[in-house]
Amino acid sequence: MADVQQELPGWADPSVAEERLDPQGVSRRGLLRGAGLLGGVGLLGVGGVGEAAATGDGGDPELVWLVGDHHVHSRYSHDAKYDFSQLAQRGAQFGLDWMAFTEHSNFGHAEKGAVAEQAEVVKARAENPRMLIFQGLEWYIPAAEHGTVLVAPGANAVPLLQAFEREYDGKLTNRSADTAANEAHAVKALLWLAEQKKRGYVDDVLVLANHPLRLGIDAPHELRAWRDTGVCVGMEGAPGSQGDADPAWVAYRGATNAQRGEYVNAPGTGSHPGYPADAYRTYGGFDWATATVGGLWDSLLAEGRLFSITSNSDNHRTIWDTWKDGEFPPGQTFDSLGWKPSPTDTGVPQAGSDFWPGQFSRTHVGVTRYSYVDVMAALRAGRVWVDHGQLVDGLDVRLAPAGSKQRGVTLGGRLKAQRGERLELRVTVTSATRPNFHGLLPRLAHLDVIRGVVTGPVRDRDSWKAPDTRVVEQLDVRRKSGTYTLRIPLGRAERSHYVRLRGSDGRRNGPGYLGRAIDPAGPIQHPVNDGDPWLDTWLYTNPIFVDVGR
Repeated sequence: MADVQQELPGWADPSVAEERLDPQGVSRRGLLRGAGLLGGVGLLGVGGVGEAAATGDGGDPELVWLVGDHHVHSRYSHDAKYDFSQLAQRGAQFGLDWMAFTEHSNFGHAEKGAVAEQAEVVKARAENPRMLIFQGLEWYIPAAEHGTVLVAPGANAVPLLQAFEREYDGKLTNRSADTAANEAHAVKALLWLAEQKKRGYVDDVLVLANHPLRLGIDAPHELRAWRDTGVCVGMEGAPGSQGDADPAWVAYRGATNAQRGEYVNAPGTGSHPGYPADAYRTYGGFDWATATVGGLWDSLLAEGRLFSITSNSDNHRTIWDTWKDGEFPPGQTFDSLGWKPSPTDTGVPQAGSDFWPGQFSRTHVGVTRYSYVDVMAALRAGRVWVDHGQLVDGLDVRLAPAGSKQRGVTLGGRLKAQRGERLELRVTVTSATRPNFHGLLPRLAHLDVIRGVVTGPVRDRDSWKAPDTRVVEQLDVRRKSGTYTLRIPLGRAERSHYVRLRGSDGRRNGPGYLGRAIDPAGPIQHPVNDGDPWLDTWLYTNPIFVDVGR
């Protein structure tokens, strides 16, 4: 099945003058030039930038990092309001290379909306030829929360989404209750998706769990069961709705219980009883499962298996935006049409809690080709880092034997090491060089090196702690600027382990949820109604694993 053709983005197109590129584009072009991709033959292959050359030293290839958002809603969702053109234009304005429209499952969407939506997506692609625009779905996972279903474009993409929605959606099939049978149905759904890829019905399909701790109904054993299918490759490390507790917005609308991410809940029916009450709040805008060093995410990684994180807008209604929902014709509803009428501009700010796609939250995926399937391959391989507020322009992380000339293994990868071999982490940071979309020039204050021992599969599938994971080093980088490389000694490899990075603007931090000895300066909760997201920004990387042999 041929990939959808796209024009090259400006940073990869030699006909675009370098002075027309922003700093991030210049950095990307330099990477392509260094890999021998510019000026060569076959720069644009079948929907993609030509393959980067192998390193020849056993390390991973050079990567171009594409900025994306896998969780965006339009008026084809019952609770959102924007046209596709509005969202795609905003995504382009805020620097996205790829985005996914993931409408909520509904009877109207399954029967009519998905097909009509396809025409809108095709139109948005034509209007934004330098952006990869996916059509996906937000799945109501049986017995659990929501998840992004991302499918590669092709003739069978929409039929697959429709069939999946009708047969496996928790809301449409009345399988929302927290029962063992419904949990099994969720696993069955993921295995069905795997089979569609295996038999070539679609080129690729994957799932990401959305806002996992918002309601506490994604139990650890469920996340592990989804991961084990090979189709659910990760979860939102940070939810959308990051503007909900912005103090100016809170004051304007008179909110009384605002939190970043709209994480305002408490344990309820179906919530996992093993989660503490604090799990229902965000920390530095990130989900407790990700933000807690030695917590749920680390307990998954400590099994020695990759589980990625992402960050996205979950855009439904943007703060300070003045558009209101379109009005249905007499006698019509969302389910009868399959969509909502286009919105109208009132000139007065309307209710909302979100940012536009790319405006605040970004997911960066490392690719060697510019195409839909390669974005999905990068997500599956874990070549991912995320940030808020455009904290840095670029980040490259490599793990290699200390003092070697090897390029090293990058995010999501695995380095084979001999017991006692010295290792080093090489981190290249490209500092933010322009004001972000709030008018502030971001500055990275520190980078935290987090290391966890790989202890293998857990006996208790509901375990959410990794007691051998902790921050092993915090580097103060406040006085560094431009592009710089840090070489961080990791000592001798004695046991199989993983390493991941976290960084922040340094404005709000404190002892981590599991104590200062594990995390001396981690993200913390903000007070109710006082969570300015632009003054508390963080970045996280996926892990790199080290497999230690004898």
